[in-house]
Amino acid sequence: MRFIHTSDWHLGQTLHQFDRSVEHQAFLDWLSDTLVSEQADALLICGDIFDTANPSAAAQKQFYRFLQQSKNRLPHLQIVIIAGNHDSPGRLEAPAPLLDSLDVTVIGFVPRLADGSIDIASLLVPLKNAQGDIAAWCMAIPFLRPGDVPRIDNANDPYMEGIALLYRQVLQHANDIRAPRQAIIALGHCHMVGGEISEESERRIVIGGTEALSANIFDGNVAYAALGHLHLAQKIGKQEHLRYCGSPLPLSFAEVDYRHQVLRVELQDNQVSAITPLYVPRAVALLRVPEKPAPLAQVLVALTALDIPHDTPAERMPFLEVRVRLNAPEPGLRAAIEQAIEGKPVRLAKIETSFAHRDVSATSDVALAELERLHPDQIFDRLYQSKFGDENQTGTPPEISAAFAELLLATPEVQA
Repeated sequence: MRFIHTSDWHLGQTLHQFDRSVEHQAFLDWLSDTLVSEQADALLICGDIFDTANPSAAAQKQFYRFLQQSKNRLPHLQIVIIAGNHDSPGRLEAPAPLLDSLDVTVIGFVPRLADGSIDIASLLVPLKNAQGDIAAWCMAIPFLRPGDVPRIDNANDPYMEGIALLYRQVLQHANDIRAPRQAIIALGHCHMVGGEISEESERRIVIGGTEALSANIFDGNVAYAALGHLHLAQKIGKQEHLRYCGSPLPLSFAEVDYRHQVLRVELQDNQVSAITPLYVPRAVALLRVPEKPAPLAQVLVALTALDIPHDTPAERMPFLEVRVRLNAPEPGLRAAIEQAIEGKPVRLAKIETSFAHRDVSATSDVALAELERLHPDQIFDRLYQSKFGDENQTGTPPEISAAFAELLLATPEVQA
C-alpha cells in the first residue's frame, strides 16, 4: 500500500495582506497530479486545512474542488482528514454526508456515545489498498482541546495526561481489531517534544504549562505517525517513522529556506518499507534582501541590483522582505526602499527594522507619579534617548521631534 502524508495547507492565508490563492491552487494542482502519477491508495491530511476557523468561500471552493477532482482522476483513492488548531471542527464535518460518497473521512471532533463517553471505534478508519483489502488501520485523532480528552482525577497535568490516555485507548482498540498483516498508522495534529517551530507563523497550541507531547505516546505497534502542526518537515526523536511532513509552501519569511514537501509512504505488510519526500514546486518566490539585516546604504544597493524578469506575471511576482539595521529611526525609510525597487516586478510585503544594541540605564525609567508632570514630548524624548542616544548626541533629532509633534497635533485628546 502507498499513501501520501500532507498537512498545514492554510488555505485562505494572506501574506502581509497579499492574497495567496494562486500559490495554493498551484499546490493543489501539483498534488492532484502527484496522487495520480504515484498511484496513491490514500491521502492523509493532518490538519490546518484552512488558515482560520471561518475561511472564505473561495478557500472552501478550492478545497472541495480538489477533493472532487482528485477522486474523479483516481477512483480508488481514499482520503482521511483531521482538524487542526486553525480549523473549525464543525465546519469541516458539516459536509460529511456528501464527502462519504467520495470515500473521504473527516474527523473534526472527538466523537461521543450517548452516555458521554468517547467513541473510540469512530477514531479508527480502515485504509484499503488498490485491491480493496484492508492494509492498515488509521488512528485519526484531531487537534485535542481540554474538553476532548478523558478525565483523569488527581493528575498532575490532566490535559496532557488525558491526551496520552486517549492515544493509548485508540491504539489498544486498533491492536484488538487488526489482522496480523495490517499496519497501524497514527494521525495527529500536535506539538511533539523536540519539534522545531517557526516562530513567525505557528500558533502555540499547548494549553497550560507543558510545552509539548512525548513521542512515547506512539509505541512500537505504530508503523508510522503522520503529524501536522509544525511547518518544517522533520523527524521526531530521530525516529524515521515519526514524521512532520511540514507545510507545502512558506507561510512566513522565516520559512524561506524550508524544503517544502509531502511524504510518500509505502507499507509492506504491517511495516513501513520506504518514506520518500516529494518536493513541492514553489509557485511564487519569497525574497529576503539582504539575507541578514544590513545598514540602509547596503540594502539600497542590493535592492537596486535585483534582477527579476520584467515579463513576470503579476500573480507570480515575488514577495519581498527588506531587512534594515538602523542606528536611529529613519523617517524616509519606506520611501527610499520603494524608490530602489521602482519598476521591478516585486511585491513589497514587509520591512523589518532592527537597531544596534544599546545599554539602557536605570535613570531612563520614569516613575508613574512623574508621568503626570511630564508632557508627551518629554516622555518621547526620554524614550528616544534610552533607545538610540549616545555621548555624541544630546536630544531627539529635530526632524523626529517635528514628526512626533505633528502626531500630537492630530490627536484631540492630547490637545485638550
